[in-house]
Amino acid sequence: MARNIIQKIWDSHVVVMKPGFPDVFAIDLHLIHEVTSPQAFQMLREKGLKFHASERAIATIDHNVSTALNRKIATAADSQKQITTLRKNCSKFGVKLMDMDSGRQGIVHVIGPELGLTQPGITVACGDSHTSTHGAFGALAFGIGTTEVGYVMATGCLLQMKPKTMKVNFIGGLEKGVTAKDLILKLIAQIGVAGARGHVIEYVGEIISAMSMDERMTICNMSIECGARAGLIAPDEVTFEYLQGRQCVPKGRRWVEAVRYWASLVSDQMAEYDQVVEVNIDDMAPMVTWGFNPGQVIEVTKKIPADADGQALNYVKLKAGQKIEGVPVDYVFIGSCTNARLFDLREAAKIFENRKVAKGVTVYVVPGSEEVMRQAKIEGLDRIFEAAGAMFRNPGCSMCLAMNEDKVPEGKRCASTSNRNFVGRQGEGAVTHLMSPIMAAAAAVTGKITDVRKLLK
Repeated sequence: MARNIIQKIWDSHVVVMKPGFPDVFAIDLHLIHEVTSPQAFQMLREKGLKFHASERAIATIDHNVSTALNRKIATAADSQKQITTLRKNCSKFGVKLMDMDSGRQGIVHVIGPELGLTQPGITVACGDSHTSTHGAFGALAFGIGTTEVGYVMATGCLLQMKPKTMKVNFIGGLEKGVTAKDLILKLIAQIGVAGARGHVIEYVGEIISAMSMDERMTICNMSIECGARAGLIAPDEVTFEYLQGRQCVPKGRRWVEAVRYWASLVSDQMAEYDQVVEVNIDDMAPMVTWGFNPGQVIEVTKKIPADADGQALNYVKLKAGQKIEGVPVDYVFIGSCTNARLFDLREAAKIFENRKVAKGVTVYVVPGSEEVMRQAKIEGLDRIFEAAGAMFRNPGCSMCLAMNEDKVPEGKRCASTSNRNFVGRQGEGAVTHLMSPIMAAAAAVTGKITDVRKLLK
């Protein structure tokens, strides 16, 4: 029977199947950070359990870690406690930790691919919603709760119901200034924040095939924002080129064998899906959120809908029928597991180059990992940001979720490249507008939400 790639990966990881019950499902790679792991490690202690296959796990500090230049001093006491706890737990249970100044610390969904740990055909679990990022490599990756984190630590497996499948194809021509971030926001606008609930999405088509791995990771990262369990893209030559030579990728003959297997991970020609969605991107403009969820989003050239949710409008302090372009901003955040990779920083730097941050605007540029930061400095991107008046900081989740001192103050408005604009997400009383890195950079230098295409050469 013809199967799609989602079904193929799922079926190959089912340990026990019993009608009417969840499958016992094997996890190949377990990613761990300081926020959702303490209780799980404590469960192992209380029950006298060992960490099952600790060699298939890796940990980093990202959510709470300070991104300040003097971050070892600046980290708040509560955050420092979580970081110290993770260090002790990793040491006790034999889990590799990517700590500060190791050269490999960073956002968990950046370092997995960076190290070559994320590979086609594997299953990935992490106590973080945006684990779907790793699906860009043809992996089946999803976020789990703290209790489930403990289950994976103890058994290497989860209880999971087999998901439905959805195929998404972006059709049309990609306009200059329209990015991967805009495409995934367009999908969320079209099907809604619950449109893919219970499904895993496979993204297909020529537009996806032409994207870099960094762009594909942005697409898959926000699959969760339309309700999907995960999102993935079948591996191809772009995937293989990205992976080749990375630290944890097979070498020599094993590399050849791996690529042969990875290349087989495609949906059969006659494979069926529970849903098929087409997103027409002809003539679309860059996207900007106007409300308090990623589905409340419009093209920057449009007006806020006349029937816009009143509570959302009260939150953002805007009016139905108002133009989104021209709304002033106080803060700009370029970072997060959605848009903190080298590609994102390069694109943003093109907008900042030979321009200045607008008066009264505070700009944080936060690389996704120490490796991204190192490479950005080699290329001189840090000097471009700093010359413009932006702050180029240390790696971490930062203003995406404001779990440390990186917060947008109450009453202030932020143009953000992160993935969620929920109330209070970036700080109590703060207002968030999601957009692409180049759109955020345009807001930084103009002081307002701006159609970046006006600034592109």
